[in-house]
Amino acid sequence: MTARRTALLSLLGLTLLASASVHAEAAATPKPISIYLDGQQLQPEARPLNISGTVLVPMRNLFEAQGAGLSWNNTSKTVTATKGGTTLTYTLGSATARLNGQPIALSVPGQLSQGYSMIPLRFVSEALGSTVTWDAATGSVFISSAAAYNTSVTWGVNLRSSPDSDSEANTLALLPAGSKVQVIREVNALWLEVQTEDHVTGYLSSKPKYTDYKSGSLLQKQGEALIAYGKKYLNAPYVFGASPDQTDTFDCSSFVKRVFADTLSVELPRVSYDQALEGTEVGVDELRTGDLLFFSARGIDIGHVAIYAGNNQMLHTYSKELGVHIEAFDSQWKKRFVTARRML
Repeated sequence: MTARRTALLSLLGLTLLASASVHAEAAATPKPISIYLDGQQLQPEARPLNISGTVLVPMRNLFEAQGAGLSWNNTSKTVTATKGGTTLTYTLGSATARLNGQPIALSVPGQLSQGYSMIPLRFVSEALGSTVTWDAATGSVFISSAAAYNTSVTWGVNLRSSPDSDSEANTLALLPAGSKVQVIREVNALWLEVQTEDHVTGYLSSKPKYTDYKSGSLLQKQGEALIAYGKKYLNAPYVFGASPDQTDTFDCSSFVKRVFADTLSVELPRVSYDQALEGTEVGVDELRTGDLLFFSARGIDIGHVAIYAGNNQMLHTYSKELGVHIEAFDSQWKKRFVTARRML
């Protein structure tokens, strides 16, 4: 019995040791770091390093991506970068760089790794006039160049300290129409992180009425947000002529009007044939989530509207039996299809 127990304990010990080894190996595996410059992902020549919270990247990639001229002294291992009136000089391995002749301390020195000269991303980018933010949740670095103040505020909007409109306490400033901001990143379908021209960083609503900022990724997120919100009303009863001022019942156009207004503050006309005059026309082969599909119905050219939900599906209502539902944009519907319009 004793021998058997000893054998079992030994086996258990080996199992625990193997498990600990696996977990230690998994914990030691660094999370990949993604780097974005003005919304475009950079592809460094070597894997970025994260040393005590400081991200190091290949030197040439970092300087050239931000428009800096570069010279390299191989004997002294010194790089000199120039951009406009800025000159940055750094010797690999040193804890100090010189910015326009003035010494600047680095929290982590540059180093050789994977055969490349690696230097601190934040220090170099900010020295060149860019803004750098770190998203720990995704392991992403977002760099916004100083030349990126190309987004205009089109309707007075609050700059906030957090992506939340429920509290007035987080309001930093009111940005009037015509203000310019630099978009640092798209937080989600409803918020942008931005920097103002006087270098205040905060959050703006990304709803279409407030700025002229657009990107493929944001429009996709906003289309998905429309569908997610509309699904809250699945099976809600269909009533022709339902008032758009309530959500107990819908007809096709009151449903579309409510979804766009509540999700993105986009105000559409009440009836489908007037909604079909809004936005821009797109072809069936160009459809994107959130586009509107219009069909003939009730003996009129345009008598029904649906929201394209992606993957050849559409979200709409027209039947007392089905209420709000999702179904295929199939041949039955394509026979009655008239046009598609993009509102975003």
